[in-house]
Amino acid sequence: MLQEEEKHMNEEAGAEALPQEPKREWRLRINYQLITQNLPFLLFLAVLALVYIANSHLAEKKVRRINKLSKEIKELKWEYLSVKSELMFRSKLSEVSKTVEPLGLKELNAPPQRIEVKTEKTEQ
Repeated sequence: MLQEEEKHMNEEAGAEALPQEPKREWRLRINYQLITQNLPFLLFLAVLALVYIANSHLAEKKVRRINKLSKEIKELKWEYLSVKSELMFRSKLSEVSKTVEPLGLKELNAPPQRIEVKTEKTEQ
């Protein structure tokens, strides 16, 4: 349609029909020589894509591991707090006395007495 309009315009202007340049198609622009010339660059791009994909997989793996370890840290922190509170409860004087009562040990009612040993000083 455009070609017909161009012919019509050229005829009206009284100019001779100029030889038209043949249309270049994409299949003509991509040929064997072009591919072989750019093969190293294409291989570089392919390797770069593989490295990019591998890097993203490694990053995702590390993120999953970090999340797993943070959950484990939270669990260990809760376990630490529960063991600590149980230890504090069991180390109270009343709990210790209940625990050692079957062994025959009793709590002192009188304060402890201090025993002092007198030593004689020898003069020389």
